[in-house]
Amino acid sequence: MQKFSLEALARNHLERAAEANAGRSASTVYGGHEHVLRQTVIALTAGATLTEHENPGEATLIVLRGRVRLRSGEDEWDGRTGDLIVIPQARHSLEALEDSAVVLTVAKR
Repeated sequence: MQKFSLEALARNHLERAAEANAGRSASTVYGGHEHVLRQTVIALTAGATLTEHENPGEATLIVLRGRVRLRSGEDEWDGRTGDLIVIPQARHSLEALEDSAVVLTVAKR
């Protein structure tokens, strides 16, 4: 059994993101290429984005800290601390409206 402190991971990645040119930091905490399920902690400083990309499978986003905006085509959803956003099966992007940390969960196709 493994246990992770999401609070500690969020804090650590927010510190790294603040020092990074792109304003982001991430690490996979569970899963990877050999698993169907993958969970990744992603931190973004205010204004940083993950540019539009394909959805690799069923996916959700849990906002650990801050506020984010998920966009897909003409649709957008704002999430704040404690929110769960179901990511659409379409191209999408993510923007941090303030310093934010999220858990991205993906079940790859």
